[in-house]
Amino acid sequence: MQRLSSSLKEQSKKIGLVPTMGFLHEGHLSLIGIAKKNSDVVVVSIFVNPTQFGSNEDYNGYPRDLARDKKLLEKREVDILFIPRLKDMYPNGYTTYVEVEKLSRVLCGKSRPIHFRGVTTIVAKLFNIVRPDIAVFGEKDAQQAIIIKRMVKDLNFPVKIITGPTIREQDGLAVSSRNTYLSEAERKDAPVLHQALLLAKNLIEKGETDVNKIVSSIKKLIQKKKSAKIDYISIVRKDTLKPVSRIQGEVLIALAVRFGEARLIDNITIKGGIKA
Repeated sequence: MQRLSSSLKEQSKKIGLVPTMGFLHEGHLSLIGIAKKNSDVVVVSIFVNPTQFGSNEDYNGYPRDLARDKKLLEKREVDILFIPRLKDMYPNGYTTYVEVEKLSRVLCGKSRPIHFRGVTTIVAKLFNIVRPDIAVFGEKDAQQAIIIKRMVKDLNFPVKIITGPTIREQDGLAVSSRNTYLSEAERKDAPVLHQALLLAKNLIEKGETDVNKIVSSIKKLIQKKKSAKIDYISIVRKDTLKPVSRIQGEVLIALAVRFGEARLIDNITIKGGIKA
């Protein structure tokens, strides 16, 4: 992969990378579309990264279907599929990790303390191997995108990070590989996440600025669903992920909720300024 990237660079080809863990869905495919518009050669990587899963999380059970993924990528005319081996990414004795401090300790980082260290480590390795000019990530994983942008800036990676909008099912549920974990009843409950975010947006547009009142309204709506167990609901500055007490503009409203075995995340950005 490195030799191929070097050859492409010599031909002045612009490389676009879409890192994935496979089991591709419309969200991934939309990111591939963005990469195709912004580069000459599109590389999609598939690697279920063990270092971003906690000991009690779903690494072994994470959905995988490589044959299906290959067919989807062929239909989208992706140029290169990169599937690194576990022993090549993490050889025996591996002890080096990349961590973005502070940003990785809040929101999802509270309940998944090693998650973002694993994400930034594997993304840094992919950047070194693929040597992309651009890399595309989804806005559904807003915290991840913010952390990767910080890593790129801090470590001087010559990569432009582009984010693509969240792709949703007809009922508003953000598409995710983990949606396959949902039972029929849980699937019916799960769209409440998007409904709760729209409720918050509506309250803010009507002039509500008290964060506690907005979070309380979100919580009440989600708790009406029997299968929902809230991990967190937070309203933060989008650049620093620091919590705000009152809203005067652009904030990130982010939440994580468990439905049975599935831990689902979603978010929405409200434009404007902020008073912490």
